[in-house]
Amino acid sequence: MGGKCAIGNANGMGIMINRNEFEVLCAMREHPGMTQRELANVLGVSLGTVNNTHRKLVKEKLVEDGRVTARGMRELKPYKVDNAVILAAGLSSRFAPISYEKPKGLLTVRGEVLIERQIEQLLETGINEIIVVVGYKKELFFYLEEKYGVHIVVNPDFAARNNHSSLMRVREMLGNTYICVSDNYLATNPFRQYEWKASYSAEYADGPTDEWCLQFNKKNRITGATIGGKDSWYMADHAYFDRTFSERFVEILEAEYDDPRTVDKLWETLFIEHVDELDMEVRFHEPGEIYEFDSLDEMKDFDPLFLENIDLDIFDNIVAVLGCSKSEIHDVYPLKQGLTNLSCHFATDDGEYVYRHPGVGTEQMIDRAAEMQALDLAKSIGIDSTFIFENAKRGWKISKFIPNARELDPHNEAELAEAMSVARKLHAQEMTLDRHFDYLDEGLKYESLLLKKGPIEVRGYDELRAQAIRARELARGDGAPTCLTHNDFFNLNLLYDEDGNLSLIDWEYAGMADYASDFGTFVVTCMLDDNEAEKALELYFGRTPTLQEKRHNFVFVGLAGWCWYVWSLQKESEGDNVGDWLYTYYRYAKKYLPLAISLYEE
Repeated sequence: MGGKCAIGNANGMGIMINRNEFEVLCAMREHPGMTQRELANVLGVSLGTVNNTHRKLVKEKLVEDGRVTARGMRELKPYKVDNAVILAAGLSSRFAPISYEKPKGLLTVRGEVLIERQIEQLLETGINEIIVVVGYKKELFFYLEEKYGVHIVVNPDFAARNNHSSLMRVREMLGNTYICVSDNYLATNPFRQYEWKASYSAEYADGPTDEWCLQFNKKNRITGATIGGKDSWYMADHAYFDRTFSERFVEILEAEYDDPRTVDKLWETLFIEHVDELDMEVRFHEPGEIYEFDSLDEMKDFDPLFLENIDLDIFDNIVAVLGCSKSEIHDVYPLKQGLTNLSCHFATDDGEYVYRHPGVGTEQMIDRAAEMQALDLAKSIGIDSTFIFENAKRGWKISKFIPNARELDPHNEAELAEAMSVARKLHAQEMTLDRHFDYLDEGLKYESLLLKKGPIEVRGYDELRAQAIRARELARGDGAPTCLTHNDFFNLNLLYDEDGNLSLIDWEYAGMADYASDFGTFVVTCMLDDNEAEKALELYFGRTPTLQEKRHNFVFVGLAGWCWYVWSLQKESEGDNVGDWLYTYYRYAKKYLPLAISLYEE
C-alpha cells in the first residue's frame, strides 16, 4: 500500500488520501461495523496500520461510528468504476474445431456460460454498464442484450486487426473501466466498485512459461514485459483502466491506428511500447483465481464433463463416424489453415485424425457430392489412403492423420518423378465422375461471383481474360483426352508418411477434365521454373514431349494461373487474404498464356 492523491472535499479544501486510507474506506463501506482487527485480516495489513489509518479517517470526518460518512463516500467517488468492456470479437483460432461453430466465450464450463458468468459477477458487484464488443459470429451474442441489458458494439475489423481494434470502437466509453476477455473463467469475483489505479492482473508461473512475463519496480508499477520467461508473474488478460490511463491510451491508439504496423498488435503491445507514459501496476492473483483455456485438453482438465455436455455438431459427427465416445477425444489442435477450409487434428484411443470444416463461401465453389465420389475412387486405387468419411451435404470430412508427414519436394527430381507417376496413374483410370472441370469455365464462375460486387477494375484484367479464352479455344482443337483429374495437384497435397508412402489428398476440385489440367496446376502452385516445367513434362510422358504436347500443356499452365488468379480476387473481395498466391497466379497466367498462344500461331 502507498501513494497519495489529492481530492477536493465539500469545503473546497484538498485532502491527501493514501492507498491505505483508500483501502480502509472501501473495506468499511463493504463491511460496515467490522472491527479494526477484522479489517486488518481482510486487507492483509498489520493492526497498527489499520489503527493509524482509522484515526486519520475519523479526524477528517470520512468515518464515524465504524461507518463511512457521506463525506467519505464523496471522497471515494473519483475512484468509482464507471463500466466494463468485455472483448468477445476474436476468432479463437487456437480453440478449433469448437470455435468453428461457436465463439469460445459462449461455451458452457462447469454448468455456466463463460461470458455470462463474468457479466453476472460484474452485476453482482454493482457495475451495471457493461459493453460487449463482438465480431466473429456476432449474432450469437445478441441475446445478452435482452437477458442482461448489456450494450453490444460490433467490431467489423475483428478478422483484419488485433484486439486494439475493439478498444478503438469503444474508445469514447473508456474511463474508469474494466477490460475483460469473454473466454476466461474467473473462479472468484475479482471486480470491485472502487479501484485505486490502473492495473493488470497477473498470476505466477513456476519454471519456464511462454506467457507475457511482466517487469515491475518496487512500487509494482509495470516497466516492461517479455514474451516467455521463467519463475515470473505473467499477464492474465484481465485489466483495469483509470481515467488518466484511458485518456492517454486513447490518444496513443488514435495516433497509431492507421499505421500499418499497428494492424497485428494487441492493445497490450501498445501499452508496453508506451509504458513510460502509461502508469499501470500489477494486480497479483493467487493460483486458481483466473483460468485461461488455450486448448481443448486444458478445458477438459478443468471440466471433465465438458465434451459430454457440449452441444456442437462437430463432436457428434466424430462420434457417429468413428464410434468412439466424446470423452475419448483428445489432443485437439488447429492445423495450418488452408485457403479454402479449416482443419484440426484430434485423436481417440484408436488413432489420430483430421477434421475438415468447410470455409465460408465454399458451398458456392465446391461440388461436395463430386468430391466424395473422387475420394472413394482415390481410396479404391490406392492414391489416397487417408479418406474415412465426408458429409456431401454439409462439407465436413474426417480423414486419417499422417504422423510426421512431409510434403513432396517438387524441386527434387526423384520426387518430381513420383508426383508425375501419380498423375499418370490417376489419368489412366477408366472411371468417370459426374462433375466436369474446365479451368476457363471455373474461372468465369469465380468472375461472375466477383461481378456481383461490382465491376472488376483491375488494369490488364480484360486482356488476360481474352488470352485465357483464346488459349482454351486453341487447346480444344488438339483432341486431347478427357479423364479423371485432381485439379489441385501440387506438393502441399502430396504427403509422404514415415515409411515413404505417398498420398494425394484434398479432392475438392476433382472431376473429368483435360489431362493437362493437373500439369498446369502443378507447375503454377509449385512455382516451377522453365527448366523444371520442361523436366516435369518429360517425366510425365516418360520421353521427350512433342511440340504439340508441349504447347497443349503450356496452355493449361496459363489457364491454371488465370483461374486461380480470379479465384484469389474473389476470395479477397470477401475479406480473405490469400497472401502472395494472388501475385503468383497472376505471374504464371501473364507468362504462359501468350507463350502457348504464340506456339500455336507459329
